[in-house]
Amino acid sequence: MAEAAPATNVTKHIDNSDGVIAQANGSPATYSAPSRVTLHLGHLPSKKDIKAPWPRTPSRVDPNNPPWPAYRGYHEYSFAHATMGVRLPTILGKAIDDTSRTLNEQYAEDKIVDLVECLERMDTLMADLSGNAKLRPIIDDGEGDVALWNKEIAKYFQGKDFMNAPWLFAEAYKYRRLHECFSVGKYWKDYDVFYRQKCDTFSRSTDAVFELSMRFAEPFKQSENMSDKEKAENERLMFLELTQVCLWGNSTDLSLLINMTEEQIKSLQSTGGDHLAATEKNILGNHLNQLWETVKVLRDKTGGRIDFVLDNAGFELYCDFVYADFLIQTGLAKQILFHGKRYPWFVSDVTRKDWDWLLNTMVYGHLFPKASEAERESLRRLGARWKQYEKDGRWQYEQHPFWCTGYTFWDLHSEAPDLFLHLSRSDLVYFKGDLNHRKLTYDCAAPASVPFDISIGPMASAAGAPKICSLRTIKSDVVVGLGDDGDAIAERLDKEEPGWKISGKYAVVLLSEGRPGEKVRFA
Repeated sequence: MAEAAPATNVTKHIDNSDGVIAQANGSPATYSAPSRVTLHLGHLPSKKDIKAPWPRTPSRVDPNNPPWPAYRGYHEYSFAHATMGVRLPTILGKAIDDTSRTLNEQYAEDKIVDLVECLERMDTLMADLSGNAKLRPIIDDGEGDVALWNKEIAKYFQGKDFMNAPWLFAEAYKYRRLHECFSVGKYWKDYDVFYRQKCDTFSRSTDAVFELSMRFAEPFKQSENMSDKEKAENERLMFLELTQVCLWGNSTDLSLLINMTEEQIKSLQSTGGDHLAATEKNILGNHLNQLWETVKVLRDKTGGRIDFVLDNAGFELYCDFVYADFLIQTGLAKQILFHGKRYPWFVSDVTRKDWDWLLNTMVYGHLFPKASEAERESLRRLGARWKQYEKDGRWQYEQHPFWCTGYTFWDLHSEAPDLFLHLSRSDLVYFKGDLNHRKLTYDCAAPASVPFDISIGPMASAAGAPKICSLRTIKSDVVVGLGDDGDAIAERLDKEEPGWKISGKYAVVLLSEGRPGEKVRFA
């Protein structure tokens, strides 16, 4: 019988380059920590603070896929939710009340029957809005924008409803449907359900109206005792102050302030110098000085054409006129074109009727019974001078169908090439107010630090794009152009002043240099 071999003590070392495995006396293997090499990089360049590019969610940009995420009615964190769920039904309800009041003032049966049918269509719209119905095509009512509307609905919004379509499109669609309630009828095609509100708000703007008319009733003249340098500086300061008057005149937006008291209107419309100095700190994106450098050289050019894409009627339009009057008198502009809407739009937007009403009320009206004779005379002189500008062609009112579509201005170049070509011939285009700013920037959740010229896309980058200035009192979610610290500013205000984006307390004056002078090209 063979004897068992004696036990021996054996240790094996296996180098597997990650460490050494030791096995002794049959014990389980143990693993040593892998060796590490530390590099000292003291002579390499220091790390840089690199900002990531602004995120763009879709691979392509179209009306249902903006360059940054869209605001939609079901987003409870956004102003879109409050607008689609509360504001728009409230506004439509007031429009129905206005139409019912007009109905009760009629005596001719055919007009009464026609207006009753308009009211029935408004009730249907209210049911669609409240019930979150699908967006149907626009009925052909003879307007020049029908094809644009139905093309956009067919291509991008089939099956979409009021709450899941982008807020900007859904809100515009509601106003187009409201116009359709009247435009398919016989007698009330041009009826303005907001006309009474617009006139009433201007009539309650007494203090601000006469604050300006008493200053500017007489033609602007520089003192003969001033040197050329002093005159230039005085003109610059006046330009900056009147730009602010034009900017803050946008505070009176009837779609947002539908239950204003007279005292609230006075507060919003204060145009005194001390007030303007105090409010400039609330201009978060402030290109006022760059704007002056752009405008002051126009006097030496042969063109000197400035365009205003208008926003609100009433007091804001009055401020626009005061500003435009200064530009004409100082020779900074030889011609000014005003772009309004073809029909009632977003409650208080300017139509031709609003334009004519304001000028004629200033010259012939008795809107301010408590005003002194000197105040009334100052208003008459202003109105007469402005009407003369219109007669001799220095002021012109235009109303292209594109302004009342659901498209943003990113699509202006492709969907309204005639209008883009027309604007490209301007030395400077002012876009007034919140809605125009939303359309310029695609009304999406872009970071506040995104530069203005990036956020407006083809309106800055397309060949021939004009210089653009947005004068906007902030009343909705989209905020851009606040500079490198813009995101931090927005975050701080979100914490310290919830609701700052819809309060009207803050504003932006943003300038895009565009690509003026280049030949406009279309695909």
